[in-house]
Amino acid sequence: MLKLEPRPQASQFWSLASPVLALAVTVVIGVILFVALGKDPVRGLQVFFWEPIKSPYALGELMVKATPLLIIALGLAVCFRSNVWNIGAEGQFVIGAVVAGGVALLADKDTGRWIVVAIMLAGVLGGMAWAGITALLRDKFNANEILVSLMLVYVAVQILNYMVFGPWKDPAGYNFPQSKNFEAVTQIPRLMQGSRMSIGILIAMAGVAALWVFLFRTRAGFAQQVGGLAPAAARYAGFSSRKALWLALLTSGGAAGLAGALEVAGPIGQLTPYVPAGYGFAAIIVAFVGRLHPVGMFFSAILMSMFYIGGELAQSRLGLPNSLTGVFQGLLLFSLLACDTLMAYRIRFVAPPALKGAN
Repeated sequence: MLKLEPRPQASQFWSLASPVLALAVTVVIGVILFVALGKDPVRGLQVFFWEPIKSPYALGELMVKATPLLIIALGLAVCFRSNVWNIGAEGQFVIGAVVAGGVALLADKDTGRWIVVAIMLAGVLGGMAWAGITALLRDKFNANEILVSLMLVYVAVQILNYMVFGPWKDPAGYNFPQSKNFEAVTQIPRLMQGSRMSIGILIAMAGVAALWVFLFRTRAGFAQQVGGLAPAAARYAGFSSRKALWLALLTSGGAAGLAGALEVAGPIGQLTPYVPAGYGFAAIIVAFVGRLHPVGMFFSAILMSMFYIGGELAQSRLGLPNSLTGVFQGLLLFSLLACDTLMAYRIRFVAPPALKGAN
């Protein structure tokens, strides 16, 4: 018989090995899923794990997907390490995109390249303002930040829809719900010709380094983590829980808003109802698969972007629904939650109890 036995302390080995095991479990279940759908499992795995990295162009597209995921996850890590549960990064991403898009629409042919900085700054401020609503309600009325931030996602989407169906609708767009295409001057600079990869990936990498320094080399970062792990100890040490709350949510909202700005002024180039791509929710998985560590989240963002691209390719090449992306994301998350049990428990084989009356 198998028995779970509590460990005297959490296993450092399984803290690192659990995400790897979770990925392996996800792959095995994925193979079973492809077989059940009547598809070649080898071809299915190739679409998800080889096609996104097989060429320089494919790698560029991989980075395009990974950039918003990584930036949002970095902000969420500050929240989750502070025990502040911001589940509404998707709404902050959308509002950041809307505000940044509004600035981009102000540009004309005579506008200088400085507008790019204004667009990114607008996205950050928009995301911070949207997250600030959650912070205010939690601070003043002790409202649950999970419910508030999540409900604000739907409000943000409706604001986007109102703008693209109404005031910002392109009059020359054949009645499609979208803004006009942004001027070329508003385009986020790209890193190379023939690729959509922009300086956003450099910003994301700088964010990885900045978060590592903040969390592990500054007093403020230490205060955030102590407040999340031991609130009573944080209060005893004189750390402000209110300050930690506001810092966590504003940082997370600003990061999500920046990702929204980079998306609409980068690959999309306009505002459409399809701006909400689920990055804010997928970034939660990125954060936890990466163990809330900046370097770990970099690799988990790449993995999650492979799922996005693989889902799109599976739709066009294998005739599978695009929702397969969400299936793989969910499989990875639940596999990780299951494998994390090994951090606190060890599996032991024990002999079954002897039956009463047995000779």
